[in-house]
Amino acid sequence: MSLLRQRRFPRSRTSVRAAREFALSTLTKWGITSRHEDIRLCVSELATNGVLHGVPPGRQYLLQLSLDGDLPKVEVLDSGDGCPEVREPDTEGCDGRGLFLVRELADEFGVIDHALGKTVWAVFKVAVTPDGEDPGA
Repeated sequence: MSLLRQRRFPRSRTSVRAAREFALSTLTKWGITSRHEDIRLCVSELATNGVLHGVPPGRQYLLQLSLDGDLPKVEVLDSGDGCPEVREPDTEGCDGRGLFLVRELADEFGVIDHALGKTVWAVFKVAVTPDGEDPGA
């Protein structure tokens, strides 16, 4: 069974928190109780990148969550040009670690280039329970 939820968010730093809350609420409703911190951080990084680099003023980005079996997928679609690249973190720098973190935390990660914009996505292997109970509890 495949599930899908999506929501548009404005180009603002405050929207990143709302994106995280939407993602975690959706995952919990789907019975996903494991790896919340990994997924939360990745949603935060992808949404932040969308706000800072991918969305022209006045536009929005789209956060899409899908579940195929036990594989939730997080996607952020924006209308910015350019293909994001994973950079090795600079020990002296304060930024530039977002996609590196996503690559390290997700089980799969990628970028799809579109005629207008791009989709940056991450997939996580998780345990799914029908009643929302953590199988490890």
